[in-house]
Amino acid sequence: MSDRNRNQLPNNLPQLQNLIKRDPESYKEEFYQQHRHYKSNLQIFHLKPSQYSKSLHELVMFHCQIAHCYQTDLSNLPQELIELLQKHSTVLDPEMRMVFCKGLILLRNKNLIMPNTLLELFFELLRCQDKLLRKTLYSYIVQDIRSINAKHKNNKVNTSLQNFIYTMLRDSNVTAAKTSLDIMIELYRRNIWKDEKTVNVIVTACFSKVTKILVAALKFFLGSDDDDGKESDSESEDEGTTAKQVMLAQKVNKKTRKRMKQTSKALKVINKHKKKKKAELFNFSAIHLVHDPQSFAERLFKNLEGSNERFEVKLMMMNLISRLVGIHQLFLFNFYPFLQRFIQPHQKEVTKLLLYSAQASHELVPPEIIQSLIMTLVNNFVTERNSNEVMAVGLNAVREVCARCPLAMTSDLLIDLAQYKNYKNKSVMAAARSLIGLFRSVNPELLHRKDRGKPTEHSMDIQAKEYGELVAPNFIPGAEVLKDSSELQDAEREQADWESCSESGDDSDGSWHDVIHSDDDAGKDDEKEGSIVDSLTLEERQARASEISKSRLLTQEEFKEIRIKQMKREIEGAKVTKGKKRKLNNSIEEESSGEILSLNRIESIKYRPRHDKESRLATVMSGREGREKFRQQKRRHNPNASTSNKEKQKKKPFMMVKQKRNIKGKQKRSFREKQIALRDSLLKRMKNSK
Repeated sequence: MSDRNRNQLPNNLPQLQNLIKRDPESYKEEFYQQHRHYKSNLQIFHLKPSQYSKSLHELVMFHCQIAHCYQTDLSNLPQELIELLQKHSTVLDPEMRMVFCKGLILLRNKNLIMPNTLLELFFELLRCQDKLLRKTLYSYIVQDIRSINAKHKNNKVNTSLQNFIYTMLRDSNVTAAKTSLDIMIELYRRNIWKDEKTVNVIVTACFSKVTKILVAALKFFLGSDDDDGKESDSESEDEGTTAKQVMLAQKVNKKTRKRMKQTSKALKVINKHKKKKKAELFNFSAIHLVHDPQSFAERLFKNLEGSNERFEVKLMMMNLISRLVGIHQLFLFNFYPFLQRFIQPHQKEVTKLLLYSAQASHELVPPEIIQSLIMTLVNNFVTERNSNEVMAVGLNAVREVCARCPLAMTSDLLIDLAQYKNYKNKSVMAAARSLIGLFRSVNPELLHRKDRGKPTEHSMDIQAKEYGELVAPNFIPGAEVLKDSSELQDAEREQADWESCSESGDDSDGSWHDVIHSDDDAGKDDEKEGSIVDSLTLEERQARASEISKSRLLTQEEFKEIRIKQMKREIEGAKVTKGKKRKLNNSIEEESSGEILSLNRIESIKYRPRHDKESRLATVMSGREGREKFRQQKRRHNPNASTSNKEKQKKKPFMMVKQKRNIKGKQKRSFREKQIALRDSLLKRMKNSK
């Protein structure tokens, strides 16, 4: 009998594996034979665990594949592999170690091993100096925890694993601690472990003495979240509709210079409100979930003062401290003098340090502390001994600090800085005017009278706030422009009467008459209602808005109407009685007290600086690259065609063509020709005078 007809099952494990999965009972004897073979190979392997065994490799994978078919006989298989890895994890051959891990993963996928036992083992195996193994375990741990929490949160497993990872972050093996931190950060970003415990475990990594772990934790809190930058569709549609209405009104109405200015102002206000509504680009949820931000900031600042890390790492620590102070409105008074030491134009990454100074400012910081910071900034940056770019950056930084703590600015300093509005450099001039524009909306009384600008209806209603004052309105601001309940009932009654009249409104001859409603009448009604609201005092407006806010739930159309009216009030000038002195008691709530700034707000240079001689020559020479030496290109369709007479005439000597009529030279008149021309002009003038 030939070899191919003999039974190959004892030696052909893939074939036997396939048959056992189909009918386990029929191949039980073959399984027992392979299981005894596995036991003997395992005993031999214990004697020399550092050597690779191909037969054990195949038998382990075979048993893990069919473990669900003989659960009683293979009940000890997971524990045997786990004990083998725990005992010889560091001395095992890399390929054999990978085989044992893959076998355990197969058993976990068949739900034959508990997740806590396996995942804790895999976290311990991260200590092995095997990059491929760590990468495999990293992917599997994240995927397994994701599948565990797919349908519902398994709090029991999550809590035990989080506690184990907390101990792993303190492990002496840097690689294992760093990989454990990366796993926890990845689970947070995938919204699997996005809870307070995860964040506060990562907080402990910010105090690690290992630079890699420290930087990873800092990047987690400073990282950006793509989902936070998306706007809702309804808001974008509303803003688009408002801009569309403004442009449509410009097209329909008579085009005048005044109306064009009003349209451009309206579009600027719409864009400003659109920028305010944009979600912040940074991930704040992790910072908000910190249990004790005050002690976290204090400990981090203490480590910063005694740190020997690179300057880039120190910048990251400053950034995180400033965000904690700004978002949670913390008191960390020693942080501002620490920043003042680095606020110099020649300092490396000085714009980032200015950004952190602005981020750490908020309304609850005593103004005296921020005043010292502002004076340092002004003395070092806003001076004519520095370049124009340095002055512009300094004014931008002053503006951003004052936007978060307006009480830190004094009247004398603001008047001095406002003088740069007519500076010779446009970037400095634009930065100074932006500072003036800020205090026009925050506290115009600090400005000189000529810099306060024309008052608007919006600015006349703003009340100033003192230090520590909290304004919490019990109504929707701007709701006074809506109709109250009685006016709505009257409008509904008129609508019902009009509908009933239209249903029974046939004439005696049975014919219908078209009723034309004028848009001008509707516009006049709106203007009449708007004038009534404008005539009310601030207290009466607030009382009306409170009554309307408490009476009903507002619709999206009503919110849209409020926004349009508020934009209009920001554009239109206030009606001030002629001959009376206008009073300005303006101050607004800080619109972005806890906002994380973008670096562009500090570094923004509005105008391109002039080119010097070297830069102009460099631009000219770069434009000459790739072309022939300075001569005009021939614009001939056929390069082999003959030249025209005009082209030939250009190459001839001047003496040959000077007599031609088409050559006109510049000739001076003789003295006699001038006399004749003067005589003719005088005679013509005398003749016309008669």
